[in-house]
Amino acid sequence: MSTHVMTLLNLSGKTALITGGSRGLGLQLAESLGEAGARIVITSRKAPDLEDAAAALTSRGIDAQWIAGDAARPDQVEYVCTEALNRLKQIDILVNNAGASWGAPAESHPIEAWDKVMNLNIRSIFLFSQAIGRASMIPNKHGRIINVASIAGLGGNRAGIETVAYNTSKGALVNFTRALAAEWGEHGITVNAIAPGFFPSKMADGLLQQLGIDNLAAQTPLRRIGDEDDLKGIALLLASSAGKHITGQIIPVDGGMSCAMG
Repeated sequence: MSTHVMTLLNLSGKTALITGGSRGLGLQLAESLGEAGARIVITSRKAPDLEDAAAALTSRGIDAQWIAGDAARPDQVEYVCTEALNRLKQIDILVNNAGASWGAPAESHPIEAWDKVMNLNIRSIFLFSQAIGRASMIPNKHGRIINVASIAGLGGNRAGIETVAYNTSKGALVNFTRALAAEWGEHGITVNAIAPGFFPSKMADGLLQQLGIDNLAAQTPLRRIGDEDDLKGIALLLASSAGKHITGQIIPVDGGMSCAMG
């Protein structure tokens, strides 16, 4: 007999570390995994934001802790991973969500801004994955890594959007996901990426105002942008036993915008 689907989706007894987990998409992903039974550690730079987010998660019956650290700094990535492992003993699920963007024409894009985006959006993801893989997932022969990419990593931009570093970093994350999945599959580790379309968030709000939410929705097959529930189902699938045979995949969650553009 096959396993009951609700058993496959149950994360009771599992642990998860979510970067950029204090707000926006990261907090939505933390809610999803915590509501399914996982013990959660969220991390980001600002302790007050983390404290508020952990309290909100706890109010939903989720076992949630927080650790402050700057994902752009290798020493702080190491600290967060070590502290999370000390508290949880092992990490079953790693959600690499921390990220940044920068708007500037390519011909005048500051090199410091390029480095900031690359260090947070791709280097930190390599460092978190390496640390957690080496210390927990590879020895345990089990793990789920979920990277938060973007439909911006699947192609170029429409006229008027000048985010060359962000697009480049998310494109790199797409192939990082595929390469790591191929390399770590033998250890029982799945590596996948979610590619969100337009969602309200602090990072995206300026662009949403520039482009217009109603205008974006009109260009999307489902005639809407993402909301506070739209990443929860795919995150749970990829984190749980229900997704144990899915790896190396990039899954857009964008109301169909990427297929319409393609």
